[in-house]
Amino acid sequence: MALSVIILAAGKGTRMKSDLPKVLHTLANKPIVEHIIDTVKSIHCDNIHLVYGHGAEQLKSALSAHKLSWCLQAEQLGTGHAVKQAEPFIDDDEDVLILVGDAPLVSAQTLERLVDVKKQCELALLTVNLDDPTGMGRIVREGDNITAIVEHKDASEAQKQITEINTGMMIMSGSDLKRWLGQLSNNNAQSEYYLTDVIAMAAAEGKKVQSAQPVWAREVEGINNRMQLASLERAFQLKQAESLMVEGVRLADPSRIDVRGELIVGRDVSIDINAVFEGKVVLADNVSIGPNCVLKDCEIGDGAQIEAFSHIQESVIGADCQIGPYARLRPGTHLQQAVKIGNFVEVKKTQVGKGSKVNHLSYIGDAHIGEGVNIGAGTITCNYDGVNKFKTEIHDGVFVGSNSSLVAPLVIGEGVTIGAGSTITKSVDSEHLAIARGKQRNISGWQKPSKK
Repeated sequence: MALSVIILAAGKGTRMKSDLPKVLHTLANKPIVEHIIDTVKSIHCDNIHLVYGHGAEQLKSALSAHKLSWCLQAEQLGTGHAVKQAEPFIDDDEDVLILVGDAPLVSAQTLERLVDVKKQCELALLTVNLDDPTGMGRIVREGDNITAIVEHKDASEAQKQITEINTGMMIMSGSDLKRWLGQLSNNNAQSEYYLTDVIAMAAAEGKKVQSAQPVWAREVEGINNRMQLASLERAFQLKQAESLMVEGVRLADPSRIDVRGELIVGRDVSIDINAVFEGKVVLADNVSIGPNCVLKDCEIGDGAQIEAFSHIQESVIGADCQIGPYARLRPGTHLQQAVKIGNFVEVKKTQVGKGSKVNHLSYIGDAHIGEGVNIGAGTITCNYDGVNKFKTEIHDGVFVGSNSSLVAPLVIGEGVTIGAGSTITKSVDSEHLAIARGKQRNISGWQKPSKK
């Protein structure tokens, strides 16, 4: 049977104390609701209907990459009213999975459990058992069949002892959903239309109402304030850390790693504390990541060592390279095997050949560096004239003395030596020594200034 999904994401989230819609606050650097959308896509649904309201333009901009059916809830009149906004897009002969937009950790495996339970009944709920269900709607049963959801404030003392609670997520046929939505009433203290009322309607019709439980209880937790967001962020990251350790990664402290995207790891990888991974990061075998490093959209080759406080973005690092500490590799950096990039070195849009070294306090940008090159401390490729960028080409075996400025465009031939303190403005042929300094004068009898 075809499957459509309705995601309820119209709420403002006043307890977040923010101008940003609640579902656009980020967990692991991705909007809360986008986690749910990506999970839903992985279970191969036919349509995704997003019920939106507050912050409409922000939502549409943030989620523009996704193919969604947008269903406006101009007034927030309850969950039943929210679902009704998607009714025109629902077919009678499909199953409809209804999800809340503020529970980002719900997994594909859990949703598949719920879909499987629906095959054996007319309506399936996702429920969870809590040690302390205070404030939550209780699941009321007659035998195995669910007959109602009772809110905590309306529950009897006996019902308050029930630990199974409602998550707000459920699945039913399109025809049943539309019929029950038409019967909802707002005759209650809040004057709202509650989706949970369809449970009693189904029971009254003699329908079979069953439940599925999540793989992990925290999957179904919603986010209503900053504390809950922070708590689920840590829960998510600990799950990521556990998955990495199952794959054989050594983590110095599983509670101090942040994976904000996709981290692919080889064998015998070691990651020290406070490492942050964003976008897609690939770590090959025997890679070591030092403390307080940030890696974004990059590939790190076999045996490479990334020392403390290094930042790497949109770069490719070859095998056995040594980076840092305090190195910054910007987009377009490509290092071949056994390259050394050292303390306080910034590299941008540069190819560096096998075994070359840029060890200290240098800026290398828009350059192509050959094999076996040594770049001395304080060297700068002057690649920008205020309007345009120019390239510096350094061939194999070049030695650049400390505190040199290479004013692009330049070609430095194979085996060249650049004298320390030089400002090189013209290309240098192979095997030459290039020196460009002011003449030194030693003046005798110099009187130092005295304090007046």
